[in-house]
Amino acid sequence: MSEPTPLPKQLLAEFAGTAALLCAVIGSGIMAQRISGGNDGVALLANTLATVFALYVLIESLGPISGAHFNPLVTLVMWSKGQLAQTNAAQAATLFIAAQLSGAVAGAALANAMFELPLLHFSQHLRGGWDAAGQFTGWGQWVAEAVATGGLLFTILRAPEGKAPALVACYIGAAYWFTASTSFANPAAVMGRMFSDTFAGIAPASALGFVLAQTVGAALGVGLAQALSPKKTSV
Repeated sequence: MSEPTPLPKQLLAEFAGTAALLCAVIGSGIMAQRISGGNDGVALLANTLATVFALYVLIESLGPISGAHFNPLVTLVMWSKGQLAQTNAAQAATLFIAAQLSGAVAGAALANAMFELPLLHFSQHLRGGWDAAGQFTGWGQWVAEAVATGGLLFTILRAPEGKAPALVACYIGAAYWFTASTSFANPAAVMGRMFSDTFAGIAPASALGFVLAQTVGAALGVGLAQALSPKKTSV
């Protein structure tokens, strides 16, 4: 039986993995917007492919170290199920989430640096909330985030052993296209994308609604996965 990976290495994996993921999402969004000639479909396709490929590589390479959560909600679910190996699992979960959120900001800054943009600048891309006229808009995007996150947690929990990297990458790629929000499905992604003023970004004013919707969706996804799991029978 192999020794568990030391917590500092796991935190580094979560920081680096989340940073790389957000760098891929935002960097490909910037590149796609610049070369797509205003064709949003082409830009979204490029953004999707870069995200899918990066996500698969990151889960495969960092999964054996930290579990490749890259997502505070995934970490919370794994903690609730007792799947964090550390003695003080609550502290480990808190540190995981801190590493993910800081990694997301670092990844956004790195993507901006590569394209010679200000390292940290807030997005102006509103995705639901109250507009200038005081009208509430974009509730469909909140529904979309609940669906995207619920599907993600369901996929993670129900994936056969060894197949989670491919299934998660495939699900996120599909959800980019069938959800109105283009499937953030991750509070860390919301954090990082607040610092990208491209079509991949999200304005800070819209962030809380997304995170709340993701939390509700995660709970529903976990509940569905549990409902479909085989019941344990007593011997």
